[in-house]
Amino acid sequence: MVPPPPVSKPHVCLSTVLIMTSLVLMDAYLVEQSQGSRKLGICVMVAVGDVCFLLVLRYVAIWVGAEVKTAKRGYAMILWFLYVFVLEIKVYFVYQNYKADRKSLDLIARKALTLLLSICIPALYVLLVATEHMEYVRTFKKKEDLRNRLFWVIVDMLDVLDIQANLWEPQKKGLPLWAEGIMFFYCYILLLVLPCVSLCEISMQGIGIMPHRMMLYPMLSMLTVNITTIFIRGSNMVFFRDARVSSIFMGKNMLAIGLKVCTFVQYQRHQHHAPLGPDLALQHSTQAQPSPGLHKSQDQPACPEELAQDNT
Repeated sequence: MVPPPPVSKPHVCLSTVLIMTSLVLMDAYLVEQSQGSRKLGICVMVAVGDVCFLLVLRYVAIWVGAEVKTAKRGYAMILWFLYVFVLEIKVYFVYQNYKADRKSLDLIARKALTLLLSICIPALYVLLVATEHMEYVRTFKKKEDLRNRLFWVIVDMLDVLDIQANLWEPQKKGLPLWAEGIMFFYCYILLLVLPCVSLCEISMQGIGIMPHRMMLYPMLSMLTVNITTIFIRGSNMVFFRDARVSSIFMGKNMLAIGLKVCTFVQYQRHQHHAPLGPDLALQHSTQAQPSPGLHKSQDQPACPEELAQDNT
């Protein structure tokens, strides 16, 4: 029977503290937005929810800590899905409370909410990938290439969070209700799915991970983040006169599209001109090698009878 892999206790503690801290801070927003007798009820409700989530997290975080030194990231995907699912539900209620109370222009609290999400969500993703624990990736160049690809995932998450933050940060003229709903839940789906795709791609590569072959996430993010968010920001700027649209992220997405297209073209060209595999190389060398009988007939000296016939 194969013994279970050792659990990385620092990794378990750090991920648990990060998750629960972000959830408790979101609870503080919800309690602070409540008034009168509702505040006590909201406080009890979020406390019960956090206790239930902590009971589930107790097991999932240990499973994640057990696989952190392996090439698999299955439990990491489960933990990411649970965390973002619960966190974004709380963000939705905070956003709705801010929308209902438009007279409250607490700019610092709204900016702090954006800062909280921009730190906690990418930080958890970095913890779940855990490149520093990938002992099977021995070459420095390969590990740096992997970190560079993970950096694109973090930048895409910040891009999505920037669009989502426009919904609760102060604005002169709000977007239509249907536009706000589409924007929030589209960002919600991207935050749920895209990091899981990246973790799945790392897990499918296994011990012999080749970062230059991880092309699923770049192509998917180019369609769902880089191209789509350009249209979202452009529509908000043209049709709804939204002055809070980030021109920097629009420029980043245009550059990302060009870089990812060039990377995909180079990858296809590399695949086309790739050397022969071991089976084809063996077959090619077998066909090129002359038969033993031919070598023997060329190397063996002629007999006296054959020489006599040649002389006559």
